[in-house]
Amino acid sequence: MDRRNFAFDRMNFILLAVGMVVVIIGFILMSGGGTEDGSFNPEIFNATRVKVAPVVCFVGFASMVYAIIRKPKDNNGGGDLTTEN
Repeated sequence: MDRRNFAFDRMNFILLAVGMVVVIIGFILMSGGGTEDGSFNPEIFNATRVKVAPVVCFVGFASMVYAIIRKPKDNNGGGDLTTEN
């Protein structure tokens, strides 16, 4: 199979993986401990969960969109893709 027919190249997949890891880190930052006895825990409103984690997730999703939109470099030497008989 010819490599130039693929929609993504290696860098696209690397950027997608990095974006996915950043999103996972954002969700981990959003999660946290709950309450043990059913009482109110003000820890759920700290700055990490409310401000930092959503921004980290947004950056991860934006980088994934960029990885999908990014056009791979054309390595065929600038020639035309049509074949001549």
